[in-house]
Amino acid sequence: MTESRYETLARTLRRQIDTQVWLPGDRLPSLRESCKLSGLSLMTVLQAYQLLESQGVIVARPQSGYYVAAGLQRPVRRQPDERLHAAEQVDVNDAIFDILKAGQDPSVVPLGSAFPDPTLFPQPRLARSLASAVRRMSPHSATANLPPGNEELRRSIARRYAQNGIEVAPDEIVITSGAMESLGLSLQAVTEPGDWVAIESPAFYGALQAIERRKLKAIAIPTDVRFGMDPDALEKALETYPIKACWLMSSFQNPLGCTMPSENKARLVDILQRHQVALIEDDVYSELYFGSERPVPLKASAYRSEILHCSSFSKCLAPGFRVGWVAAGKYVERIERLQLMSTLSASVPVQLALADFLQKGGQQGGYDTHLRRLRRVLEQRQMAMHHAIIKEFPAQVSVSQPQGGYFLWLDLGDNVDAARVYQHALAKGVSVAPGTMFSADERFRHCLRINTSFEWGPHTARAISVLAALVGEEIRG
Repeated sequence: MTESRYETLARTLRRQIDTQVWLPGDRLPSLRESCKLSGLSLMTVLQAYQLLESQGVIVARPQSGYYVAAGLQRPVRRQPDERLHAAEQVDVNDAIFDILKAGQDPSVVPLGSAFPDPTLFPQPRLARSLASAVRRMSPHSATANLPPGNEELRRSIARRYAQNGIEVAPDEIVITSGAMESLGLSLQAVTEPGDWVAIESPAFYGALQAIERRKLKAIAIPTDVRFGMDPDALEKALETYPIKACWLMSSFQNPLGCTMPSENKARLVDILQRHQVALIEDDVYSELYFGSERPVPLKASAYRSEILHCSSFSKCLAPGFRVGWVAAGKYVERIERLQLMSTLSASVPVQLALADFLQKGGQQGGYDTHLRRLRRVLEQRQMAMHHAIIKEFPAQVSVSQPQGGYFLWLDLGDNVDAARVYQHALAKGVSVAPGTMFSADERFRHCLRINTSFEWGPHTARAISVLAALVGEEIRG
């Protein structure tokens, strides 16, 4: 049977995708551009695109065009160990410090970094807002912006909550020096040294460090790479231990990238409410979603007065500004007092600069325009990295594919020591985050976290090839 014109075009595009002319996440030429390039009619080109879409090769995005799909999947296996893990003493700071320090070398490809690519942010516009804020600062600004922080900035944040259907008054918000301060103050507000805290497993290493600093005890709750913290396991822990607080990320969790389904979120909040346990929600990645709708945080529940919702601008707008906040519910006054006794306040010029940027950006669509571009770029880069890992890593390696954020979680297999891969990779100019960073014990020694926010090019392609070769050597050895 003779191949039709649209099938010929589809085959040509498929071959280009297979040979990486177009990478996962790339936008294909528009229908009209393809008509000019191929000399075919609009209907023929549309049929070719629809054929590729039906085959899962490309995806259509409303009012945006057609994009190369992510390709084959290697879902991360479920961890066989579903037990609770109790640690009466958490001691991780030394190991984490050494790993983070090693990744600061500018000659190293920083796939182990926790920070997004700094070139993704509107530095010139932020600089103008900072200069404008400094010029307009009054002599009384330092005292006027003590906790809870700059009023206009808190009002701008409250408006964004309102846009997502969450009732948070400006007076409930405390501006902090980054999300880590908001999380640390929240932990301090609801615990005393020696108390038990429920955390994810694997957990963000900042949670482990904060628990170590506060001399708290940790209960690690099994956390699924697709569905997040297990509500059943949490309930079992609450029935077994006198837990005072639960710290988790409900959306795009670091390091797994998982987002809890809405039914799991509702069940988890109900469990915490029945046991009267405070919830610290780390939500720094919530603006970095790839779909059409932002995930709803736990703070949106009726239990919100007991939820300390922590976030920042560091991952979505201004990494160097180090400004975060906590929507503290009934704990707001205690948070303010604790901040006054520690850092006093977040940087006043930076608070004023962000208030200026959000106010002007809100009028001109600047902040939301930036976020839409940022999400699109992060998704494209994640897809390119995911595709390369599937292509180059040994078949036993499985990899997550989150719907937001900029991390991939790799399960290398039980016979692979990720800490050794990390050491060898660093010697070859590539950093990764070994799974041992995310637990108080050795449970994730065979896993890696990779940062996908950096531009796909020769340096990142070489880094993935280096890692793939090292993992292959570990498997064979």
